Amino acid sequence: MKNVVDFLTGNLILNLAIMAWAAAQILKLIVVLITERRWDWQHILSSGGMPSSHSAFVCAMTASIAYLYGWGSPLFAISAGVALVVMYDAFNVRRETGEQAKILNYMMEHWTQMKPEELFDKALKELIGHTPLQVFMGALLGIAVGWGGGWFFTQ
Repeated sequence: MKNVVDFLTGNLILNLAIMAWAAAQILKLIVVLITERRWDWQHILSSGGMPSSHSAFVCAMTASIAYLYGWGSPLFAISAGVALVVMYDAFNVRRETGEQAKILNYMMEHWTQMKPEELFDKALKELIGHTPLQVFMGALLGIAVGWGGGWFFTQ
């Protein structure tokens, strides 16, 4: 399976993380198509939405390290720590930023004394962070790709 490892980066763990990220981004397109009945290509590279591509990326990396090097390895500990920080950020800090954007957009829409369109040329992005469910689903996707890919490509 050396050709698979050499395909993207030359590193199986990084390749699996990239594959999980890409799968999450494609799934976002499908989720928007099903839930909103529209095809929106902007979701292919955007942040936010279901599932979390950040969670998928770090969990695929962590799961493949666990599979290849074991749960007790220092590499797994480092990767798990980074994954937890990324996922915490996804549904706390970034989510709160999205909530602030919603409030600011509402204020701009209802601000009649001042013309917000003169101050701001576009609405703030509200879909920045993730709900806990979105982070969890991204984590499951990443673990499946990381663990399954680690098993598949090392056989």
